[in-house]
Amino acid sequence: MKDKVKKVVLAYSGGLDTSVILKWLQDTYGCEVVTFTADIGQSEELEPARKKARKLGVKEIFVDNLREEFVRDFVFPMFRANAIYEGEYLLGTSIARPLIAKRQIEIARKTGADAVAHGATGKGNDQVRFELGYYALEPNIRVIAPWREWNLTSREKLLEYAEKHGIPIEGRKKSGSPYSMDANLLHISYEGRILEDPSREPEEDMWRWTVSPEKAPKRAEVAELEYREGDIVSVNGKKLSPAKALAELNRLGGKHGIGRLDLVENRYVGMKSRGCYETPGGTIMLKGHRAIESICLEREVAHLKDELMPRYASLIYNGYWWSPERKLLQTLIDASQLGVNGRVRLKLYKGNVAVVGRDSKADSLFDPGIATFEDDRGAYNQADASGFIRLNALRMRIAANRRQRRKRR
Repeated sequence: MKDKVKKVVLAYSGGLDTSVILKWLQDTYGCEVVTFTADIGQSEELEPARKKARKLGVKEIFVDNLREEFVRDFVFPMFRANAIYEGEYLLGTSIARPLIAKRQIEIARKTGADAVAHGATGKGNDQVRFELGYYALEPNIRVIAPWREWNLTSREKLLEYAEKHGIPIEGRKKSGSPYSMDANLLHISYEGRILEDPSREPEEDMWRWTVSPEKAPKRAEVAELEYREGDIVSVNGKKLSPAKALAELNRLGGKHGIGRLDLVENRYVGMKSRGCYETPGGTIMLKGHRAIESICLEREVAHLKDELMPRYASLIYNGYWWSPERKLLQTLIDASQLGVNGRVRLKLYKGNVAVVGRDSKADSLFDPGIATFEDDRGAYNQADASGFIRLNALRMRIAANRRQRRKRR
């Protein structure tokens, strides 16, 4: 028997890992388990998770619809920064963890629980993301991480445990355990099985949200996004809430084979891992946001944002959403977005997103009267460029003169 725990709130998906964890917590700690399932748009029916928890004797079951909060308060702020980790990953799993941790702590307070638990492994990033969130929001909470305690060291052992205790598991293939998957409104991720060999191509039937680019429609489709202070407020002229806007972009992107990614990434714990991701709506959002910023942001502000973005993305990837430095960066980023208003048109075609137009009537910094190749009627004096160039070349001319003097010695 472990140290006494009265009640624990488990982040519960109803899948293999957390279903085994639920039973294991009951048997190992002899405590009451409260389950919390976050509906953040994983495109799955959540009632089976409720039924499975009830079958295992859980009395307090929380299944909370957090879709709007997820996109409004987490996804949209992240996309204002154009955040990408290691040049490719749109942080779909990373950005969901701080919301789940926040709600878990709220439920622990509400139910009088003295501990929280999660299903993240001791090899991954999610254990860090969850626990940094727990401690930032409730510094004295007890955290139980079964993967760091038990001897169920593989997915096959989990399946054996589930069968022994009569826990039904969906998604098992004849050839072995299911993919390790995580889904929400922003993305779906896949790990395990043949993906553990980075030289092997993913199975086509693995992908769930996107048609293969080869089979995507032969006719391109144009999507128009309207932005207000850096956030999408309408898609193709239809006003939509944050969650509905992202869902619509997922539909459009999935239809055209947009947003597949096969990535070997550097985990925070030190190892490299291979994962595949589908982020159709997010891929469109990133392209659109950079397009509207291109005409609304002043040059040095845009460049400063680009310099800060890798740091911001790493903070999210590594679990520091609730840190003071992320909040500080967010304040700067949000201030930059006050004038990011207008419309962007994007052409979707066979896995690609291309900008075909952008417009901001009130906040555009693009002045066609100055930028034109035709007669600008004196708006820009081209002769001014001579002094500008000579001043910027001064240090290089001084250095070149020094090199020449050395050669003459």
